[in-house]
Amino acid sequence: MKKVKIIYNPSSGTQTIKKRLDSICNVLLDNGYTLGKFVTKKKYDAMNETIKTCKADWDIIIGSGGDGTVNEIATGIIKGGRKVPVAILASGTVNDFANFLSLPKDINEFCQMIMNEKTVDADIGKVNDRYFVNVAGCGLFTNIAHNVSSQLKTVLGRLAYYLEGIKDIPKHMFNSFTVDINSSELAIKNEEIFLFLISNSSYVAGFKRLSPKADITDGYLDVLIIKKSEIQEIISILISALKSEHINHTNVEYFRTQKISIQCHQDLDLDIDGEYGGKLPATFEVIPKSFRILVKE
Repeated sequence: MKKVKIIYNPSSGTQTIKKRLDSICNVLLDNGYTLGKFVTKKKYDAMNETIKTCKADWDIIIGSGGDGTVNEIATGIIKGGRKVPVAILASGTVNDFANFLSLPKDINEFCQMIMNEKTVDADIGKVNDRYFVNVAGCGLFTNIAHNVSSQLKTVLGRLAYYLEGIKDIPKHMFNSFTVDINSSELAIKNEEIFLFLISNSSYVAGFKRLSPKADITDGYLDVLIIKKSEIQEIISILISALKSEHINHTNVEYFRTQKISIQCHQDLDLDIDGEYGGKLPATFEVIPKSFRILVKE
């Protein structure tokens, strides 16, 4: 029977994951699966364990955590050189990628998904020498995830992000930055913007369709740029984003690309799947069908 490696972050979400994983283990053991378990303790543990798993004879990985943990597992898959199917059990504060895929949270449904073995080969984004499964970006609110302490994330969950976002509004609302952007679809210089997002899925920062045309299997990344705007226009864009109508706003650029380079005239942090991702400049490109994910029938 199949061998399943469980890689999970015990500090993700509200710390209830251990009980759920124990129940999943019981169901899989009853169905003849062989299990191994690895608990992450620090950054890159999930990535390094995934690399080891790819080089051994494991058949399936169960990855449990937030988008950051999923990012490390996907990176480990690419570096490990073998597309071991991954079942994502969302347990972190932010689970945009799992939510986009509508992955089951019910224990029995999750185990049935593993036993059915239906998979999708998803694209992955690459930025310089790093990878992202869902989104990379810079500007308005993009640094909230890596500014919230892990303790606050664990105790308050998504509320921690809202609190940090409210606190950040005065700091960032009127801070534009100047960029040069180059892709086959758009080339601009010295453009003042508030935000850019390079996304793989449509589900970003809790907005279900922030990148409404995104498809994780189409071989493209979706680019969303909000140009420098008055506060009334920013509010209008954010409200229209709830209905996916923001991409029609005159101060929004939205397009799909396979590769894009962005240079910034200021010193700004890049966010990659909710984690600090270094500084600009950066080149973003798609790595097609490089991450095999177990999905519902």
